[in-house]
Amino acid sequence: MEKKDKIQKEKKASVKEVKSSFFERGEKLSEKKEKAFEKIRRDRKQFRFKDKDRKPKDEFDVRLVSIRRVAKVKVGGKRLRMSVLVVLGDRKGHVGAAIGKGRDVRDAQEKAINKAKKRMIEVPLKGQTIPHEIVVKYGAAKIFMKPAAPGTGVIAGGAIRSVVEVAGIKDILTKVLGSRNLITNVYATLEALKQLRFNRFEKYGTK
Repeated sequence: MEKKDKIQKEKKASVKEVKSSFFERGEKLSEKKEKAFEKIRRDRKQFRFKDKDRKPKDEFDVRLVSIRRVAKVKVGGKRLRMSVLVVLGDRKGHVGAAIGKGRDVRDAQEKAINKAKKRMIEVPLKGQTIPHEIVVKYGAAKIFMKPAAPGTGVIAGGAIRSVVEVAGIKDILTKVLGSRNLITNVYATLEALKQLRFNRFEKYGTK
């Protein structure tokens, strides 16, 4: 215990004070002592700013919607790869989706995340819901969305739910009509959110 206390006291000691005492005596710091001071300074910095300067690795909420194995026929035979559909958002009205392909799921996911960040859209929110009702047809999918009262929650299927939740919408009523394809439904949901508009009076906070 005594040794540990002694080490902690040495680490807490001011490096500047120790250095100034050396210079007052007219002594020069050797390379060994200089390295020792640098080590103490580093330890003190890590100890002091360990929790304060810690930043989140990723500020986006990432959802894996679809994982598929795709095959490409070549001269030598089949070439198998992974295809991943990723939806990401900051839960503050920004959302994006993209497909990435790679040798494994991790590689494909990283590519999809980078693409999705570049293709993010801004969703107009009215409180915790959308401003108005909307019906959008995208390919074979038809998406219906309706604003809901506070406390309703997200009434949606798997594909729409992943997009709506990461966008920051907490109260909404939705229905998928037509296609059951997850990829088509995700892009149809993004198209619906893209077409949402504020009323010109609501935009400026007037009735």
